[in-house]
Amino acid sequence: MYKILIRPILFLFDPEKVHYFTFSVIKFLHKIPFVPGIIRSMYQVKDKRLERNLFGIRFQNPVGLAAGFDKNAVIYNELANFGFGFIEIGTVTPKGQAGNPKKRLFRLKDDKGIINRMGFNNEGIAPAIENLKKNKGQVIIGGNLGKNTATKPENYTEDYCEVFKALHPYVDYFVLNVSCPNVGSHAKLNDKDYLIELISEVQQLNEELSSRAVSRDLKPILLKIAPDLNNVQLDEIIELVAETKIDGVIASNTSTTRDNLKASKARLQEIGNGGVSGQPIKAQSTKVIKYLATNSNKAFPIIGVGGIHSAEDALEKIEAGADLVQIYTGFIYEGPSLIKRINKAILKRK
Repeated sequence: MYKILIRPILFLFDPEKVHYFTFSVIKFLHKIPFVPGIIRSMYQVKDKRLERNLFGIRFQNPVGLAAGFDKNAVIYNELANFGFGFIEIGTVTPKGQAGNPKKRLFRLKDDKGIINRMGFNNEGIAPAIENLKKNKGQVIIGGNLGKNTATKPENYTEDYCEVFKALHPYVDYFVLNVSCPNVGSHAKLNDKDYLIELISEVQQLNEELSSRAVSRDLKPILLKIAPDLNNVQLDEIIELVAETKIDGVIASNTSTTRDNLKASKARLQEIGNGGVSGQPIKAQSTKVIKYLATNSNKAFPIIGVGGIHSAEDALEKIEAGADLVQIYTGFIYEGPSLIKRINKAILKRK
């Protein structure tokens, strides 16, 4: 029904406007008695064999929603009913910011992809916290952290720590987003020495905050990397994880490459800059996952994301070395049934 009826209608309109219209529809539907239960019965797959225990967290299933969809933690409670095992909110920056000028979100229909240059548009810490206070505890919540675009390089760490400290009581794990190609002046964030400094500062803050918390448990911290890293850079990531003992890696973010796209050069030129997501980056993302898993001897957990539009795509990521997977563009193109299909395929694989 989604691909035959709903998606063709939604795809007639501007992607960013449709995104927020969809939020309104989901919110409205969940206010109707019995609808949340119907959605759960349609999409959720409950089975102990789907559970995953990673970095001290028990995930009900290994299929998550990637950051960027619910930036301000507006509909995570409702989205949980569609069967996600975890949902990553953000990217959250210290101060709210408008992001890059519109238009900044584009569909590549023939490629089953998206190009975006959103630029970390979000409302900032305070609104995110107010929304997270409404957490019904139905799903694991990750917090994706970024810096404000206007922040000077010498203050990058301060930005990450500010968001980390504020969100610490409200999320289950953290992601340091250092690989988004759409925020400008991010060269420093790709420097290994700086990443060691950043991770160390956040880990120290984690210890301080966790010592004051009731559970006293450290919150897991992961690093989100780009799919465009070469093998030397990936070796540096492996070394970085070993040196800092960060809890895991998310592979991968969007790509700046435009290789092998069906979209015409004229269309791509019209769109301009931005990160590519969806099917066009599936192979590269999987290649990065396999390289990290193989060359580290599977020394750390990996969350695989990039081009998952089918159960087979998800299994490919898992076979390459991913412990969990995330979807975003696939969720838009394939609809909510994708989550169920992936979980069912994982059960059949066992």
